[in-house]
Amino acid sequence: MKCQQSSLYLYFDGDCEAAFTFYQTVLGGEIPYVGRYKDMPADESGNKCKPEDENKIMHMSLIMPNGGQMLGSDVPKEMPGYELKVGNNVALSLNATSREDADKIFNGLSAGGNVTMPLDDTFWGAYFGMWTDKFGVNWMVNYDDPSKMQS
Repeated sequence: MKCQQSSLYLYFDGDCEAAFTFYQTVLGGEIPYVGRYKDMPADESGNKCKPEDENKIMHMSLIMPNGGQMLGSDVPKEMPGYELKVGNNVALSLNATSREDADKIFNGLSAGGNVTMPLDDTFWGAYFGMWTDKFGVNWMVNYDDPSKMQS
């Protein structure tokens, strides 16, 4: 099983963009991607995000000058099964080198824990899942299949 890279993932209550802009000012680096909730497709029931959440950050990245990265998002108040509070606002994000490795990482580390987003293909092209392990640590695993990535 191989893991290509690990990253810090930070959750915010509406101020992700301001925080990342601040971090970039202090730490340097580039912000290559800012995805907003309004850019997400509707869910299975046809529901889109609430108007007050449209400009909140669904996903954002800061690539550090040394090549490391910091990732983050705003957490809408109505996100099922998740209440943002200090202590659960950080996760470890792992990039797998294959779909099979993503499965092994997800299944191994989520055993005895709580799966918050089952590992599955996403609208942005990644194979992705989230969980809290049996020790209370938040995790994400991501595999970017080159044939499915958005340009």
